[in-house]
Amino acid sequence: MRRLATPHDLEAVFTIYMHERVVPFLGYDPMPLDEFRAIYKELVDSRCFYIYEDGGRVAGFYRATRYAGRVRHVACFGTLAVDPALHGKGIAHAMVSDAIAHLKADGVKRIELYVESDNAPGLRFYKKLGFECEGTLRKFYKRAGEAEYIDDQLLALLID
Repeated sequence: MRRLATPHDLEAVFTIYMHERVVPFLGYDPMPLDEFRAIYKELVDSRCFYIYEDGGRVAGFYRATRYAGRVRHVACFGTLAVDPALHGKGIAHAMVSDAIAHLKADGVKRIELYVESDNAPGLRFYKKLGFECEGTLRKFYKRAGEAEYIDDQLLALLID
C-alpha cells in the first residue's frame, strides 16, 4: 500500500536508508539520526515522498517528482529503496509498478531515474520493468571514503 510519508515514519525510513546495502546507492552518506532529521523533513514537506507498506510495516519508500511547465508530463524517481530484509520478495516490483500506475493515471508519459553504474541489481531491475538507458553522466557520483567518482546511468520509461 502506498501513502505519503509522515513525520512518524522517520525512524523506519532512517533504518532502511542507512542500511549498509542501501546507503551506497542513495544521495547521502551515512550519518546519525539527528543529522538525517532535516533531510527527512524536506522529503516529507515536498509531498512527493511515498511510503510503501507491506503487512502494516514500512517496506520501502520513493520520491516521485513532477517537472513543471512544458515537461509536466515527466516525472523523476529518486530516493527509492526497499528494506533489505524484504529483498527478493517482490516488494520493489510491487512498489514501483504501483508508482508507475499512479503516475500514468495522473497523466505522466515519461518517468526518469538515475542508477549508479556499479549498481548491477538496480540496473537489471529497472530494465526488466521496461526502463531504457538514455545516457551516462560521467563521474557524477561520489561516495564518502571512496577515491573514485562513479558514472550514473539515466534511465527512462515511456508510458503509452
